[in-house]
Amino acid sequence: MSKQQTVYLPLDSVAVSLGANDVARVLEEDGFTVVRTGSRGMHWLEPLLEVDRGGERVGFGPLTLENTEGILACLRGGNYDHPAYVGPIADIPFFARQDRQVFERCGVINPVDVTDYEAHGGLAGLRKALDMDPKDVCAEVFASGLRGRGGAGFPAGIKWHTVADAEADHKYIVVNADEGDSGTFADRMIMEGDPLLLIEGMAIAGIATGAAKGYIYLRSEYPIAAEVLQHAIAAARAFGITGSDVLGSGKSFNVELFMGAGAYICGEETSLLNSLEGKRGEVRAKPPIPALEGLFGKPTLVHNVISLCSVPKILEKGAQFYADLGMGKSTGTMPFQIAGNVKQGGLFEAPFGMTIRELVEELSGGTRTGRPIRAVQIGGPLGAYLPNEMLDLKLDYETLASHGAGVGHGGMVVFDDTVNLLAQARYAFEFCAEESCGKCTPCRIGSVRGVEAIDKLASGQDPEGQKELIADLCEVMVDGSLCAMGGMTPIPVESAMKHFPEDFNIHPAKS
Repeated sequence: MSKQQTVYLPLDSVAVSLGANDVARVLEEDGFTVVRTGSRGMHWLEPLLEVDRGGERVGFGPLTLENTEGILACLRGGNYDHPAYVGPIADIPFFARQDRQVFERCGVINPVDVTDYEAHGGLAGLRKALDMDPKDVCAEVFASGLRGRGGAGFPAGIKWHTVADAEADHKYIVVNADEGDSGTFADRMIMEGDPLLLIEGMAIAGIATGAAKGYIYLRSEYPIAAEVLQHAIAAARAFGITGSDVLGSGKSFNVELFMGAGAYICGEETSLLNSLEGKRGEVRAKPPIPALEGLFGKPTLVHNVISLCSVPKILEKGAQFYADLGMGKSTGTMPFQIAGNVKQGGLFEAPFGMTIRELVEELSGGTRTGRPIRAVQIGGPLGAYLPNEMLDLKLDYETLASHGAGVGHGGMVVFDDTVNLLAQARYAFEFCAEESCGKCTPCRIGSVRGVEAIDKLASGQDPEGQKELIADLCEVMVDGSLCAMGGMTPIPVESAMKHFPEDFNIHPAKS
């Protein structure tokens, strides 16, 4: 086998943090052509080196500087006899069980090579959209049943029709890429591994709704994603995916990257719009909704990254294809992100309908410590804590909602039996107190009082009275908060108290 062969190594943040750049340097110094790709999402194998063997990708991982030389010797000799050899990527159980619709190219292609992107199916959705009436494009998205992947699960098609029907001299597409929820990384992975998909989805949305300008609002903690996106935006413009004549259609659409300053609250769409306008990132009252009066007071389609990345496939294969994936009103696929105390964490894309237990026990191997799972938090830091006996619930919007939980952004954080749910409930209040924009009293004050009440409860100061106070605070925050920040903070608190009451049964302190 030739020493100058091509190998594939992720530039994904996880791989880089584990030494991928050092490994790439060694490979290049040894004469290999290294294509930096996105990640396959199997984080326990990163950095994962891939080689094309007779038309299929095989892998070695995880790589270190210590084992790289031995792997290079295998490649130079044309054999794969090495302890780090994991075989064909498609046969790894965690990967084989997936149905990759959004992430199908992630880890496969050069993220900023438009020719590579198109050769692997890219631009088919945009080309089809350009041949359709804009209203029909909106109708296709509506018929697919796509719901926003940012957490709320609102039907995307309704947003598209609202913006398309609004009359204005300017309209905007805004991508909410301020991925701040703990245990979530799907947005980052797709932006680092297949950013042209996001740009294609934005262009389709712009053409369908009449918007000629799009902004990607990216969190400042994602420097690799920022660099990759800048290169992808330039490549898309040079190829004609964006610009004044999108793929020769005569239609105009341009994309600009905007870096946020690190405020969690800017993940809320109206705070994000304020930030884009150069204002303080705080929540706006609704109505008016952003679809009618959004960025600079103009109709604005605000979507999460994965929402827009789902669109090209819907246009390419049709609404019915997408609607047939998943179950009930939870159509399509979801990139679930498994993190926390788990043996094999990573990203797993599948249609709605799998159980939590299948993902965290069967496919992810249970806890990293080997101890029993006690709780899984679903939906980020403001998501519900579910006990082990509820892990057979199906992962779809309706099933989880009926049990006081939500899909959210698809993040799942696993905890073993050493976790203290009283401490986790306190963290929810503390997180809200730290990240609240401060505009409304229930969120600003309620979260601080919640921390105080839990501290008093933990120290045995009138435990029953403190629990009643916590319940009252939660009710006020749900009913009175301006946005989901305050309105959802009670979810982890109430679920912890409901499912793990033993952690809150504190004996009164002796006077």
